[in-house]
Amino acid sequence: MMLGEHVRILGRGPGRSRSLTEEEAQAAMRLMLSGEAAPEAIGALLMLLRMKGETAEEIAGFARAAQQSVTALPEVDLDWPSYAAGRTRGLPWFLLSARLVAASGHPVLLHGWNGPDLAVRNGLAAGGIAMARNADDAAALIVRDGIAYLPLEQLCPSLFALLNLREVLGLRSCINTVARMLNPAGAAASVQGVFHPSYRLLQADAAQLLGWRSLTVIKGGGGEFERHPSKSVSGFGLRQGNPWQAVLPAMQSGARRLDDGQRDAEQLARLWRGEIHNPFADAIIVGTAALALGTLGVAQSEEVAMQLWTARHRATAA
Repeated sequence: MMLGEHVRILGRGPGRSRSLTEEEAQAAMRLMLSGEAAPEAIGALLMLLRMKGETAEEIAGFARAAQQSVTALPEVDLDWPSYAAGRTRGLPWFLLSARLVAASGHPVLLHGWNGPDLAVRNGLAAGGIAMARNADDAAALIVRDGIAYLPLEQLCPSLFALLNLREVLGLRSCINTVARMLNPAGAAASVQGVFHPSYRLLQADAAQLLGWRSLTVIKGGGGEFERHPSKSVSGFGLRQGNPWQAVLPAMQSGARRLDDGQRDAEQLARLWRGEIHNPFADAIIVGTAALALGTLGVAQSEEVAMQLWTARHRATAA
C-alpha cells in the first residue's frame, strides 16, 4: 500500500472518510520512516490527522512502527520523554527529579527534542546528566550514572525529520505525541508531560493498546513532566496495565508561576549541592520525583522522594 492510499482513507470527505486502524497506522509510519513516501503525501496525511484529531489506535500504530525502527537500547526502569518546545518556562528543575530517581537505583532514559528552546539541553550538564552521542554511548552512561539523555536526532533520525516538518507545515503534528510514546528502551514505566490537557487520555489509551504496564501523564510545566507544587494536578495513565486516574492536591499554598525569570542553568547544580535556598524549586523537584517513583510502584513515594532529596549530598559523595 502506498502512503497515498492512507491519505485517501482519511480524506475522502464527509460520510466516507474514517480513521486509520492500528495496523494501517503502523504501515503508514513504516512508509514515512523508510524515506520512500512522497513528501506531499506525508504532509497531507499529517495535516488531515491534525484536522480530524488522532485516535488512540492511530497513535499506537505509529508508535509501534517507530519503536521497531530504533537501535536496541539497554533496559531501564523508567522512560522519560522531553518534547516540549517553544514555551516560556523557568529552569528545568525536573532534570534533578530524574537524577534523584536514578540515584534511588532505578535507571532512567531521557530522550527528546525541544526545538529552539534550549533550556533543557543547556541544563543537562548542570543537572548532572550526560548527553549520549548514540545508543552505545547511552548504554555506557546508564551503567556509569544510572541515567542518560539521548537526543531524538541521534535516537531516530527519520522520526526527527518528521517532527521537524513543523518548520515546513507551520503546525504541530501527531509526531510530537508519537515521540512521547516512543519508549525506545521498552521500559515498564513511563512519565510524560503535555501542554494540552486533551492529550493526557489519548496517550494513556494508546499506551494500553501497546501493552504498557505503568504510565503517568500530566499537564506539566511548559509541557514537560514537571509537577507544579502550588496547583492540584490531574494524572492519567496506567497501573499494572489498567486505566488509572488521580487528582493530586497542591503541595503548597499561594499562587506562584513556574517561570520566575531565572535562566542561569548553573542554579540547578548549586541547588543540588545545597549552596542556595529555594523552597519552591525543592517542592517542584520532590513532587515530580515522587510522582515518577509512584509510577515505578514505589510505596510512600512522597516520603521516599523527600528522603532522597535530603540525602542527595551523601549519594553524590558516594
